[in-house]
This record gives sequence, C-alpha cells and structure tokens, in this order.
Amino acid sequence: MSEFHLGVVASDKVFYDGPCEVVIVPGLDGEWAFMAHHDYTVVAVNPGLLRYKKMDGTWEEAVVGSGFAQSANNRVLVIVDTAERPDEVDEARAREALERAKEELRQKQSIQEYRMSQASLARAISRLQNKNKKNVNL
Repeated sequence: MSEFHLGVVASDKVFYDGPCEVVIVPGLDGEWAFMAHHDYTVVAVNPGLLRYKKMDGTWEEAVVGSGFAQSANNRVLVIVDTAERPDEVDEARAREALERAKEELRQKQSIQEYRMSQASLARAISRLQNKNKKNVNL
C-alpha cells in the first residue's frame, strides 16, 4: 500500500509526525478516511476517536478534540485542540469535566459561553467513551 505523511498536532504538542497508510478522522458528518494521493480536502473534526495505520501494519488511536484536517500534496495535517492516547485518559478528571460542563449548561450564559460549554461536554463524553475501547485492527 502507498504511504503519505501524517501530522497530528494538538494545541500543546505534536502527537504524531510520520509515514502512514490510512487515517480515519471523526468529521461533522461521519468519519473521513484519507489515503495516499487523496485530493485536496479540508474537513472539520469533531471530538472523537482518530485512527491511523502505520507502515508496519499496526493501528494507533487517539482521542481528539475539535479541529480540522487538511489533505494536500500527499500529506494530511490534523490540527486539534487536544489529542491523547485512550489509555492516557484520566477517567476521574474526565468525569469531573463532564459534570462541570453539564452544570455550566444549566446556567444562564452568553451564546459564546454556551458553545464553549457544549464543546467541553462533547470532549468529556468522547474521552470517557474511548477510554476503555480495545485497539481494533480494521
């Protein structure tokens, strides 16, 4: 299978930077898969599970926050606010964030604060859902 360069960048670190066979990102309207020589595309990324297949055939996973993915010139760049391996998720901290976001949504807020609370809720739910998932070979 052909390879391409994948870069997954979070707001605080470079999560992955290297060759890849396929990457699957959680988009607004479902999952998007990118392979070598994909057409130029920009996709909004939803909080969820990003999966990529390395050149040795192993699949890696990352729980990602909101962002976007761009495909151009046989390269895919995924820029998200957070990215972490499912086994690195602190479940207690994620549950606290979930409760905090639910409480914030109950309060009277400006539209901007409401959207930020929605994003926090989505990120916390995604982290908890993907915490205990097993690595799936597709």
